[in-house]
This record gives sequence, structure tokens and C-alpha cells, in this order.
Amino acid sequence: MSMKFLTVQLFLLSMIFATAVTALASSTGPFEETRHSFIGFGKATGIVIVNEAGTVEWKMQLPASDGWLLDSGNIIAAIYPCQKFPKGGVAEINRQTKKIVWEYQGQQKEISTVQPLGNDRYLVTELGAEPRAIVINQAGELLSSTPLDCQKANAHMQTRMLRMLPNGNYIAPHLLDFAVKEYEPLTGKVVREFKTDDRGRDKRDWPFTAIRLKNGNTVIGCTNGNRVIEVNSDGKIVWSVDNTDIGEKLISDACGVQRLPNGNTVITSYYAKGDQVKLTEVTPDKKVVWRFSALPSSFHHFQILTTNGKPLANALR
Repeated sequence: MSMKFLTVQLFLLSMIFATAVTALASSTGPFEETRHSFIGFGKATGIVIVNEAGTVEWKMQLPASDGWLLDSGNIIAAIYPCQKFPKGGVAEINRQTKKIVWEYQGQQKEISTVQPLGNDRYLVTELGAEPRAIVINQAGELLSSTPLDCQKANAHMQTRMLRMLPNGNYIAPHLLDFAVKEYEPLTGKVVREFKTDDRGRDKRDWPFTAIRLKNGNTVIGCTNGNRVIEVNSDGKIVWSVDNTDIGEKLISDACGVQRLPNGNTVITSYYAKGDQVKLTEVTPDKKVVWRFSALPSSFHHFQILTTNGKPLANALR
């Protein structure tokens, strides 16, 4: 074989490889595989921290529905009714000692959510005969109370993942009301409402998570409907994802949702068991770029902590 012929062959091979690299990069993004660490909260799973290798590096067997990793390194969690918290509660846990350093005992039937507000204040949702959003401090003082406009027959299904918005209002998903409502805290007035029963109530699109985006849209996890929708300020669906879109049955009870800074959406599958996928990340064009399945049971909610070794900032959940 002549040197000239070999040179031409190598040149052609290099061109083919370069073309393949360009095509792959344009279709899948960066070559680096997506890796996340996260903290998860579930009834059977308890509270777990999973590293980017997919290994549980911290665990506490408290049945939890919501929570956060605090800047101090401690964990704050909303706890389901159990022996330690008969009516549900809130617990701040020291990660090193696994001791509860601060707690709040629920006053009705259940505590569903907690959100740190700063200055040792917490937004907490109490479910029961008089469902309400309350703000408490670490002294156990009730700083404010806002009644919630939802059904009262089923306390467990009254609301989940209630959050304070940047404007100071509260946003609350009411499952059996098939509605996400925005409240004015001081008056309890509903200033905006988004319905989720556009496909009919038999689809059980119960809203579980509602995330207000910077553009004014709201991302809603629709639990048993196995879909996530994004609505504009008029309540019109402008984006959605379900199993048909992604071509696999990965979404099974879409409870917790997180919108990442890159625009991707991470979704829990609370019904997932065994080796089924518990967390799925999809791009805006509905491509699956990450999945997690290593634990035997799943999560009600979660918080992505790092991506490929870098702390995650400004994720909305």
C-alpha cells in the first residue's frame, strides 16, 4: 500500500469521525454523562442522600414527604404521622449525629410540607378539619395562619408541596379539588387558580407539586395522571410530558418535580418499586437524559444537590 493511499484513507476516516462527533454532539449535547447527587424523602424510603455514583451515603428511617438540605448541613423534613410524631411534624436533623435538634408537633391530622423561609422561620402545611398554611419559628411560636380553600373530607389529599412565591403569596396544589391555587397569606383570598382536570377527572390528574417559574408559568406534577404540565398565567397548557412522549413507561405517579437551571425537568415516580425507575430527567424536547432506580422504593419529593460534581443553584421545586 502506498504512503499516499494510506494518507488519503486516514484523512477520510478522520473526516467521518469528525462528522459523527458533530452529529452526536448536536443531538445529545455534551459528551459527559449526566450524574446527580440528591436528597430524597419518602414514606417507606425515609430520608436518604444519594451520591453521583448512585450509592446511598446517608439514611434515616423517618417517614417523610418533603424536606431540604440546609446551608448548615442539617436536614429539615416534614414527617408523616408515626410514633415520634403522632399527628405528623417537622424535624431538623443533624447529619453527623442523626439527632433531632429542633421539632414541631402537628396539631391536626398530618403535616405535608415544610419550606425554610430564613431567620429560623418555616412555612408548614397542616392537614385536617381546618387545613391551613402556617409560619412558625424555632421557639414553636405561630407567626401567621392562612386557611386553605379545599375539600375537608380527606385530610391526606388536601394539599402537598405548598410554597411561598417571590411575591409573598402561597401556591398550593389541592389534589382532590383538581386545582392549584395561589393565596394571599394575610387574607386567605385565592388570587389565581389553575385547574388540572382538562382530560376529565377519571384521569386522576391530582396536582401534587406546583412550581412558579421566572417567566410566570407554573409547572405542575399531576400524580396518578402520570404527567407533568406547564401552564401560562391564563392556565393554558404550554408544555407537558407523559410516558407516550418519552416512549417508555417511566412516569408512575408523578409526585415531586424539580425544574433545573438548564431547563430540564426531574420527576419522581412514587409508585415505582424494585428495579423500576424512581427519578427521571427529561429535556424540554422530552428526551430522557438521566434516570435513577437503585433503591427498592421511591420518593414523594427530592432535591437535586449536585450535577457532575458541581453544586446545583437556583433549581425550582
